[in-house]
Amino acid sequence: MVIGVTHLAPIVALIAGIAILLVPRLLNFIVAAYLIIVGIIGLGIIR
Repeated sequence: MVIGVTHLAPIVALIAGIAILLVPRLLNFIVAAYLIIVGIIGLGIIR
């Protein structure tokens, strides 16, 4: 199985969901990191 960009979002969501269940305080960091990464990609800084 080859993991492409289309498989990346569900894998990240699954890992984040499990991490949030284990450590609820982690939610703030996960959301913040996600927003920062999406913002950087949206601005075209990282392609």
